[in-house]
Parts: sequence; C-alpha cells; structure tokens
Amino acid sequence: MIPNRAAGPGRLAPPGTAPMTDATRILSAIEQGDPHAAGELLPLVYDELRRLAAQRLAQETPGQTLQATALVHEAYLRLVGPEPPRSYHDRGHFFAAAATAMRRILIDHARRKQTHKLPSS
Repeated sequence: MIPNRAAGPGRLAPPGTAPMTDATRILSAIEQGDPHAAGELLPLVYDELRRLAAQRLAQETPGQTLQATALVHEAYLRLVGPEPPRSYHDRGHFFAAAATAMRRILIDHARRKQTHKLPSS
C-alpha cells in the first residue's frame, strides 16, 4: 500500500476509505475541540472563501457596502467561532455551509440597512 500523504506523514488511509484532505482533517480537529485547528484552517480555505464571497456580492444590488473580506471573516466566525463546534463531513460540506452563512449575513445586512431607511412615525 502506498502511503497517503493526506492522511498524515507515515500514515496509511484505511482500505476502502477516501483519503482525508488537510481541510477535512482540520475540520475534524475543530469538531474534537482542538483550539489551534481553526487557525490552521483559514489559510487553506481563505482564497476559496474570498471567491465565494465575491460571487455572492456580485449578485447583490448596487450600493452594497459590505466588502468581500468582511463577508469572509464574518462567515468564518459563524462557521468555526467560539460557539459549540459544528460538524462538517468534508470540505464540500464546509463550503456549502459557508455559502449559506454568507447568504444569511447578506440578508441580515440588508434588513439592518432597510430598518435605518424607514421613516419614524
């Protein structure tokens, strides 16, 4: 059997299982409560989260004041923040959750802006 580098140095992936990517391994560590894992994950997923945020913001109406960087940071905190750890099956599940978190952040942001525009009576 050839060592699977994604499973860790010197470790072999169990027969019949898909190898864990670094991101999946770190997500598992976050779920287990590793306090350093979230810091390891961000550099691995940041560029992809940034692209996802840019795509989401491109679909918004002109005048959106939220920037892609702020959207990434807020979504990341919701995904791996100090709340009880969430469970992500793999990298794809994490990015699906990130897309949902970004959509909810944009909706919340739009609602707050709309509330400030309403005339007081």
